[in-house]
Amino acid sequence: MGYSYYLSFLLSLCLLSPHNGQNLPYKAVNLGNWLVAEGWMKPSLFGGIVNKDLLDGTKVQFMSTKFQRYLSSEKGGGAAVLANRDSASGWETFRLWRVSESSFNLRVAKKKFVGLENQGNGNKIVAVSNSPSKQETFEIIRNKNDSLKIRIKASNGLFLQVQSETSVTADYLGMSWEDSDPSVFRMNILNNSLRGEYQLTNGYGPTRAPQVMRDHWNTYITEDDFKFMSASGLNAVRIPVGWWIAKDPNPPKPFVGGSLAALDKAFQWAQNHGMKVIVDLHKVEGSQNGNAHSGTRDGYLEWGDSYIPNTVEVIEFLAERYGNKSNLGGMELMNEPQGVNIDSLKNYYRKAYDAVRKHSQSAYVIMSNPLGADSKVLLSFVKGFRRVVIDVHYYNLFSKKFDNMNVQQNIDYIRNQRSKNLSDVSSTDALSFVGEWTAVWRVKNAAKEDYQRYTQAQLDVYSRATFGWAYWAYKCDGTYWSLKWMIQNGYIKL
Repeated sequence: MGYSYYLSFLLSLCLLSPHNGQNLPYKAVNLGNWLVAEGWMKPSLFGGIVNKDLLDGTKVQFMSTKFQRYLSSEKGGGAAVLANRDSASGWETFRLWRVSESSFNLRVAKKKFVGLENQGNGNKIVAVSNSPSKQETFEIIRNKNDSLKIRIKASNGLFLQVQSETSVTADYLGMSWEDSDPSVFRMNILNNSLRGEYQLTNGYGPTRAPQVMRDHWNTYITEDDFKFMSASGLNAVRIPVGWWIAKDPNPPKPFVGGSLAALDKAFQWAQNHGMKVIVDLHKVEGSQNGNAHSGTRDGYLEWGDSYIPNTVEVIEFLAERYGNKSNLGGMELMNEPQGVNIDSLKNYYRKAYDAVRKHSQSAYVIMSNPLGADSKVLLSFVKGFRRVVIDVHYYNLFSKKFDNMNVQQNIDYIRNQRSKNLSDVSSTDALSFVGEWTAVWRVKNAAKEDYQRYTQAQLDVYSRATFGWAYWAYKCDGTYWSLKWMIQNGYIKL
């Protein structure tokens, strides 16, 4: 073995060593709902929004009270809007894009927008536009005594009316709220569970949202929380961020500037209390899974090849800003991709990895395993990369197989199946990381001792992850989701 080869060998060992300056494995917690909002974790955040049941992405249906027929985007989009269905399903469901407190765009199944025909010069209602403009904007006027009884005003100032099953037009002037009025509809709110940062900031609007977000950032997580976490035995935090952080202090609307300054403070607080920071790109432009926590506007998964350059830019921005921080624990390239093309994902991971390496040779690069995919799907891909981590998320929640499991069956599943799954993602080419887990399960009326046994089983198994684990989350209105509450009430001991 030559001298230069020997030096190279020692260097590679140093770079690959899981404990090289990092104090691995981590015992961490996610600071969820701080720099990227998740409404289910703190519903009161949305309390001051007018028409808060009509946020971006809310699915609605409209039934003519006169004809007892639902509006329907024929063929799912690309044709006329009719009123010919006596029951409602996909073609009869519209997703809201909120323009103001009472004005909206309506997106249909094939992602077309409802509007006036002939670029606004006609009065027939069609769903043909690929992007919304003035003629695709409608005002929903709610009855004061019955908020689900509505009339819909088009951009021409006239109301939609159903003249027949095949004729829906915007040319009505009447003002009656009688069921026999052709312009009166019954609105069904099918789903308004999308409560992410887009829904929050767009719901409050540009005047109120900045103050709401600043108040939230300044109070939800403080340095006292880092002091508590460190004293409780945690040595790292995983901080979800949104893609717009790279555009701070003037991100694109409706997002609000200020999350970058909060992240800067988090690094300092972590440094003050001997903790590492894992920066997690939780929400990517275009949405990587269609869920509220991915930054989607309306629940559609849009991320793909065309979004890769912009997403890489976000990672490079974060890597350049924090790559030289001694307490950077890792850079996670994307949270929970689901349903994305695996080749596109790998292409992105490769480019994002290179972007991190431009600014840091020592930072760990974390690649999230696609949800629902084979746990080994990234193992061959990560060969050749240095200081790479594969992130898996383990919840005994989001599958019917947990519906009827009792306490012991859940614990056995952790000790057997989860243990095997974790072994499957462990390799000599990458470290393993349980980036999210919780004490929440499907067992009803469980005793405190049951929770203690269940959480201990997870700690025993997930502590074998070579990069560590991160509980979801530090704070949450739902008690067992909150690690702080779990610690303070004796449900978990680290």
